[in-house]
Amino acid sequence: MAKKFPLHPAHPERICWGCDKYCSVDELRCGNGSDRTQHPIELFGPGWAEPESDSNDFTATTPPAAP
Repeated sequence: MAKKFPLHPAHPERICWGCDKYCSVDELRCGNGSDRTQHPIELFGPGWAEPESDSNDFTATTPPAAP
């Protein structure tokens, strides 16, 4: 079973988020490359886990009619 993924970690920059091992930055054990994988909060900001409400999002409505 996979570890529970933290939504708002205290110091995301100190950990590699590339696999379930959550290694420190200087001890990458999974071999996913020489760089650590960033946490989504570092890439997308603090609201990364909340769904966005966009008026142009048509996925929740009926699909468009075929031409």
